[in-house]
Amino acid sequence: MSSKTPHDAPTIKSIEDDDITEVIALWQRCGLTRAWNDPAADIALARREANATVLLARTDGTLVASVLVGHDGHRGWVYYVTVDPDHRSKGYGGQIMRAAEDWLRARGIEKLQLMVRGDNPEVHAFYQSIGYIEQERVVFAKWLDGREPTP
Repeated sequence: MSSKTPHDAPTIKSIEDDDITEVIALWQRCGLTRAWNDPAADIALARREANATVLLARTDGTLVASVLVGHDGHRGWVYYVTVDPDHRSKGYGGQIMRAAEDWLRARGIEKLQLMVRGDNPEVHAFYQSIGYIEQERVVFAKWLDGREPTP
């Protein structure tokens, strides 16, 4: 059995209705979901307007990576960047990020930003390896529905 290499590009397409349960399971398996963010609601919001989508990478029918990508008209953002733990170190992370970048470029967005938790040095190294730089910013947040702050 041969393993996939970065030269074996997966098929990348936008999410469809039948993919939602599988995508949420992948996000949960990868530890990306949080109690205060409903992944089904996040997917529905991304699919509601033309400024966002969820891109999925499949190889041989298997979901290997995903990214929620969108823009605010000025900057692009990515969330839920995932590579299935059984398919890591095969280049799929870089490929799904390039697909997100291409999706943004096609919409005239010139800058992509993302947030990574400070306690995740492995992910920091991944983004640096594909050309992203750390920028000093302070992120402020407020729940508009009155909830208490979350980490």
